[in-house]
This record gives sequence, C-alpha cells and structure tokens, in this order.
Amino acid sequence: MKAVRKSLPVFLFGAVVLLLSGCSNTAPITSDSPGIWDHFFVYPFSWLIQNVASLTDGNYGLAIVIMTLLIRTLLLPLMMKQMKSGAAMKKLQPQIDKLKKKYSNSNQDPKQAQKMQMEMMELYKASGVNPMAGCLPALVQMPILMAFYFAIRRTPEIADHSFMWFNLGHADPFYILPLLAAATTFFQTMLSMKMTPTMGANNMKMFYYMMPIMIFMAGMNLPAALPLYWVVGGVFSLVQTYFLNKVYHVPLTSSTSAK
Repeated sequence: MKAVRKSLPVFLFGAVVLLLSGCSNTAPITSDSPGIWDHFFVYPFSWLIQNVASLTDGNYGLAIVIMTLLIRTLLLPLMMKQMKSGAAMKKLQPQIDKLKKKYSNSNQDPKQAQKMQMEMMELYKASGVNPMAGCLPALVQMPILMAFYFAIRRTPEIADHSFMWFNLGHADPFYILPLLAAATTFFQTMLSMKMTPTMGANNMKMFYYMMPIMIFMAGMNLPAALPLYWVVGGVFSLVQTYFLNKVYHVPLTSSTSAK
C-alpha cells in the first residue's frame, strides 16, 4: 500500500507527459476507429462534443466549455469522497507524525519500518480510515479526463472553428490561455499541498511545482482547444475544492509544516 502511494506521483507524471507530448495518437477519431480505448472511450466523447456543438449553432468552443463543466459535475461525487478521505487523514496527521518521530530510524532499520507500518495500520483501522481512499477516486477520474482530452485533440471539426479571440485549431497567438492554464494549475497545486499532508513531502514537491511550467510550455504549442479545456477544468476544480473544503472542514497548513 505504501508503495502504491509513493508511485502515484510517478504514474501521474507519466500520464501528464503522455497528454502533453506529441507521441500520442493524434489521428482523427471516428466511429470506425479500432481498439477498445478509441472506440469505447475516446469516440463517445467526440460524438458528444459534436452533438453539443450542433445544439449551440456550431460553437465548438462553447461545446467544450459545456462538456467540461458537465463531466466535472458528474465526477463531483468522486471528488467529495477524495476530500472526505483527505479530511480524515488530516485529523490523524498529529498521531502519524508521532509515530514517525518514534521510529525516526525506520529508513535505515527494516524492523523499525515494519513496526511503524503495523502501528500505522492499527491507527487507520481504529479510526476507520482507509489511506488509499483518497487515491482511488483520482485513479478512477483519470481515464475519463484523458479520454475527453484526446476526444478534443482528435475531433477534426474543432480545428475549423474559432471561439472568442482564438482559432480552436491553432495555438493561442497571445499566450493568454497557456498563462491562465498554468495559473489555475499552480493555485490548484498550492491548495492541494496545504490540504493534503502527504503532498508536502519533498519527493513530491518537485513534480507539483513542475506541473504549471509543463502546462504553459505545452499550451504555447498545442491547439487552443486544449488549454481552453484546461482553464475551464482548472477554474471548476478551484471553486469545487474551495466549497468542499468548507463542507468537510479541512484545515489548511503551510507547506513547511508538512515536511
């Protein structure tokens, strides 16, 4: 379990690199696209985008905004479960810190590490907390959000339309969308690090600090439809996190206290 929690940032990093790189499949998606991923995950989202666009007089930019908000709303129960788990873990953090202090040599002593792990599991069990409960909702959401991302990228009709000041099929000439996408990612990261103790660990900080930079650099070169999706999703996540924090009363801590 501990290994799974440690490997999650690496998994997320790999997923982000896949999304932002040009190595992924960018061929137009159709109903005849082969493969389980394309046929059952990516194409249905592409079909929905096109149908929502037809309801908005062919406004594909507005269709992306509507679909992003709809998907994020449908995923809200998973986010609520994740926040609830985070709140429970936050309450246990002082006791977890005591165990880490008690077994301060656990990194060098396998016996100490085993004892600390056993006591932590007993603590989780006594408190009714599942330490993996906060990870699983994120893993469930990821394939859905990735499929929608690729649907936007591989729906050829999107590239022929404009929205606001930009062409959806070309990079934003003023870099406004990449900047907004990077900013929303940065604030999401800061808020998450303050709310989730494990995210304050030094081995995870580098990944989360690099995310906004990666988003900005990718957004400079990708079709504007993609950073538009990131911006809308990022703003929704910020608002969602703020209100769920009020509901579950998750205390905020400085990043230094989570070390």
